[in-house]
Amino acid sequence: MSFTAVELIEIKRDGGALSAEAIEWLIRAYTDGTVTDYQMAAMAMAILLNGMTVDELAAWTEAMLYSGDVMDFSDIPAPKVDKHSTGGVGDKISIPLVPLVAACGIAVPMISGRGLAYTGGTLDKLESIPGFTTRLEPNRFRSILIEHGMVLAGASETMVPADRKLYELRDATGTVPSIPLIASSIMSKKLAEGLDGLLLDVKTGSGASIKDLEDSRALARTMVGIGTRHGVETVALITSMDQPLGHEVGNANEVRESLDVLRGVGPEDVTELTLAFGEEMLGLAGIDGGRDRLREAIDSGAALQKLIEVTIAHGGDPAVIENPDLLPSCANEIVVEADRDGYVTRCDALTIGIAATRLGAGRERKEDSIDPGVGITLQAKVGDRVTAGMPLARVRYSDQGRWEAQRDLLASAWSIEDDVPPAQKLIIERIGESDGI
Repeated sequence: MSFTAVELIEIKRDGGALSAEAIEWLIRAYTDGTVTDYQMAAMAMAILLNGMTVDELAAWTEAMLYSGDVMDFSDIPAPKVDKHSTGGVGDKISIPLVPLVAACGIAVPMISGRGLAYTGGTLDKLESIPGFTTRLEPNRFRSILIEHGMVLAGASETMVPADRKLYELRDATGTVPSIPLIASSIMSKKLAEGLDGLLLDVKTGSGASIKDLEDSRALARTMVGIGTRHGVETVALITSMDQPLGHEVGNANEVRESLDVLRGVGPEDVTELTLAFGEEMLGLAGIDGGRDRLREAIDSGAALQKLIEVTIAHGGDPAVIENPDLLPSCANEIVVEADRDGYVTRCDALTIGIAATRLGAGRERKEDSIDPGVGITLQAKVGDRVTAGMPLARVRYSDQGRWEAQRDLLASAWSIEDDVPPAQKLIIERIGESDGI
C-alpha cells in the first residue's frame, strides 16, 4: 500500500488510529529518510496530544524493533533475562545486579545507555574503569555473553536505528513525555535482545524522568503489555526516586559503591533493590533459590569474580575492581554542612542530580564530556538526625568556578525540621502480566 506522511499526520492530528501497514511504512520511510524530520516531529506531537491505541502501539513497537538487526541467542541454553531502568540519580543498580544474577545461572545481554540531564548513565559509569569499552561488534558481544553469561554494552549502529533517530528528534521537539513513545522506545531496544524475560524498574518522583505516580503506573503497564504481546514475560517494579539511591552520585564513585554491594557492605537501599531485582529476574528465568542463592553468590565472592572476568573481557583494568582507590577522583573536596539541628525531611534527587551534572558528572548536551572523578557523597538522607555544622555531603570537583556556581543550589537540596519524617517506601508497586495494557 502507498501512503504519504501528510495523510498519516492528519489522521493522528484528528484523533484517528493508524493501521499496522501505515505505521510500518512510516517507520521504514523515516529510517531511510523518505519521511523528513519535520514531518516525524509533527507526528510525534500528534501522538503526544492524542495518544495511541493498544493495536497502534503494538504495531509501532514492532516496526521500530525490525527497523534494524534483531539478536538471536536461542542457541545459548541459559535463560536470557535483562533489566531496564527508566533512570534516576545515583541509580547504579545494573552494575552489581548483572554479575550477581549471571553468577546464579542467568544470561544477561544488557544493552545500556548514556546519561543526559541527571548525571551519567550506566555506560558512563563503566567507562570510568580504565580501558573498559562498551562499544562491541555483534560477534564480540555474543562471544562475551557465551563465555561469561553477561555483557554490558551500548546498542550497535544497526540495532533499532529508527529509535536512535526518533529519540534525538523527540528531545529537540518537546515530545519526550509521550508515554506511548517512551514505552515503544524502551521496549523496541529490549525486544531486539532476544530475551526470555524482562524486568523493568520504573522510577517515580523528583529525580525520575516521570515524576507523577499515576503516569509511572501507566508507563509500567504499557511496557508490560508490550512485552507480553511479544512473548517476553515482563514484570515492572515502580520504585521511589525522591532522593538519590545510595550515598554516591557521580560515575567512578558509583562504581566504587557498586563494588561495596558485591562485597556485602553496600548501602541498605542499593543492596535491597539489587536483591529484589535479582529475585525477580531469577523468577523470570525459572531458577529456584531466590535471595538465598543471591546472597550466597555475594558471600562466596562469585558475583565479584564474575565482574572481574567481564571487565577483562571488555578490555578494562581489573586492578580497579580489586582496589577501588585506583578509580578516578577529583582532588578538590568541600563539605556541605547542616545549618540547624533536626531531622532530614528532604534530600532532593532532582536538585542533587542537576548540581552533579553541572559540576561535570553528567551531560546537559549530548556532546558534553563527563569527568569521571566528579562526585557527591551523601552523608545525611531522609530520616537522619543532624546537628548544625554536621556534613550533609562531600563534593569532589575539578573546576572551582563550576563549584561556586552550584554551591547554593546543592545546599538547597536538604530540608531539616524538628519532627521525624514518615518512612519512605523503596518499592511502591509490582506490575505483572495480568496488570499490563
